[in-house]
Amino acid sequence: MRAPFTQLYLHCVWSTWDRIHLITPQLERPVYSAIKAKCQELKCEVIAIGGMPDHIHLLVRLHPTVSVSDLLKGVKGSSSHLVTHEVLKDEFFKWQGSYGAFTVAKKDVPRVKVYIERQIEHHTRGSLYDEWEKVELPEDDEVENG
Repeated sequence: MRAPFTQLYLHCVWSTWDRIHLITPQLERPVYSAIKAKCQELKCEVIAIGGMPDHIHLLVRLHPTVSVSDLLKGVKGSSSHLVTHEVLKDEFFKWQGSYGAFTVAKKDVPRVKVYIERQIEHHTRGSLYDEWEKVELPEDDEVENG
């Protein structure tokens, strides 16, 4: 039997607790490395990772056996564990519980990749894609859905 062929691209974004600027230059490399390692463990190909002191963007090619929730639970959990148990043992670090996840057409992967890699530039200039920066539901949706 042949293996399945899929092209499932996903742009994920999530923030630190209360959007506190917790991702310092000291933490950026270990946090990104932990996220990449968890993606590899889940057989998801990392295409781009980037962010700001208060949030992260991740573009992956999703493995067909991995759900969006399992991917995000895994990358957020492993990176948080690394920070709180190895890098900054006595300091506060926590991700917000919510996240945004958007499917990406194969033809749009290069554009999303550049957007993620140039987060500092986009935030400095205010040239953001509002939809791609969402990490939680608007208050009206929270009331109606939950």
